[in-house]
Amino acid sequence: MPTELHPSYPVRTERLLLRPLRMADTDALVAYRSIPDLCRFVPFAPQSRADIEARIRGVFANHALTAEGQNLTLGMELAATGELIGDVILFYHSRLHAGGEVGWILNPAYGGHGYATEAARAMLRLGFEELGLRRIIARIDERNVASAQLARRLGMRQEARLVENEFFKGEWTTELDFAMLATEWFASHAGDRVTG
Repeated sequence: MPTELHPSYPVRTERLLLRPLRMADTDALVAYRSIPDLCRFVPFAPQSRADIEARIRGVFANHALTAEGQNLTLGMELAATGELIGDVILFYHSRLHAGGEVGWILNPAYGGHGYATEAARAMLRLGFEELGLRRIIARIDERNVASAQLARRLGMRQEARLVENEFFKGEWTTELDFAMLATEWFASHAGDRVTG
């Protein structure tokens, strides 16, 4: 079983190029990562230009997963235009349990076209097929209906509804936990093609 992930970039999907973020992406990242309503349900506050630049030099600079506790954030670039429209993340939680987590954020100007679903599906493929994860989860604020629907479109199973389990951004929030096993991925997504 593989225990490291070294993608060939860009990771290509039908309409997207998934690739590491760079300083030239700062304006595009600020355009959506600074929107208060968009950041309401994600684990970070609206971000400034300085915040984004620090992340590009820091956590976004990781281009591979080589040990548990790491994460890989990739930009969603429209293949047809070169526009950066969002980003996706894959967390490598545990080598022993072969567990990970997926997340996404999309510029709302590009919502409703299936781009986030396409990108998240590619990250699941990387996690299951290239990193060798056995189980990948998605943790979603119950009020984030669009993300819960996206997890279901991916074929992830809702396993839990944790009522007011976390004090998050000044209030008690209810979390929906979704998951997929590698066996489920290979049974239902084997026909998907994402290439480097």
